[in-house]
Amino acid sequence: MATSVRLAPDVEQRLDHLASVTGRTKAYYLREIIERGIEDMEDIYLSDKVLEDIRAGRETTSSLDDVEKRLGLAD
Repeated sequence: MATSVRLAPDVEQRLDHLASVTGRTKAYYLREIIERGIEDMEDIYLSDKVLEDIRAGRETTSSLDDVEKRLGLAD
């Protein structure tokens, strides 16, 4: 999938420099940055969404004791 991204001039210069010095493409580094950072973004933004849903009453939480009881794991 092709995607277009606008970069700040200083970031683009850094990316250009990195690519030229290492002989890899800018696309290679952009893929690497995205693949390494997507998990962190998911953790941050998806957990924020769950917290928002909990506070709005659209999502509930359970204690470990309650989960163990429901699953028949309680002592």
